[in-house]
Amino acid sequence: MEPRKLLETILVAERLKDTTRHCYTAKGRHESVAEHSWMMTLMAFFIRDEFPTVDMDKVIRMCIIHDLGECFTGDIPTFDKNQNHEKIEKILLNNWVSSLPEKYSMEMKELYKEMEERETIEAKIYKSIDSLEALIQHNISDLSTWIPKEFDLNMTYADDKVAFSDYLKLLREVIREDTIKKIKIGK
Repeated sequence: MEPRKLLETILVAERLKDTTRHCYTAKGRHESVAEHSWMMTLMAFFIRDEFPTVDMDKVIRMCIIHDLGECFTGDIPTFDKNQNHEKIEKILLNNWVSSLPEKYSMEMKELYKEMEERETIEAKIYKSIDSLEALIQHNISDLSTWIPKEFDLNMTYADDKVAFSDYLKLLREVIREDTIKKIKIGK
């Protein structure tokens, strides 16, 4: 990518460093969307041996770009997001992606389509990681930062997303165990 275009592109993506999510960090500040994407990417890196036949580099690319639409809309928690929010985000993201050099624009559009359809193993793994990372972050944060609906949500969320993989089902169960302990202890 031509250097000036690269800097312009990074300038847009940099917004995610200051775009906060509903989740909190262990030290009590709001997590940024960039931090969420980074943690997802790290998770994909560390679980790649569990999926030896999967293109985990593609999963990592999906993790890196999955929330770029939030550069334009901000983060809306999954329990508040509706179809209108998703439509607006998709339009704004597509406009931006279309402005990128063709090679990157085409690759990103193909990845977003695959992620949305969730038919490939790579897209299923990416979506599982996206959901599981949010649960992990909630377990890391102080219980006082949880809103009432999150107590049930942390017990059930992502079960459907991990159903295709024994490893991810096991990871989900370990996360649930941590949630149960956290709620019992009250921290």
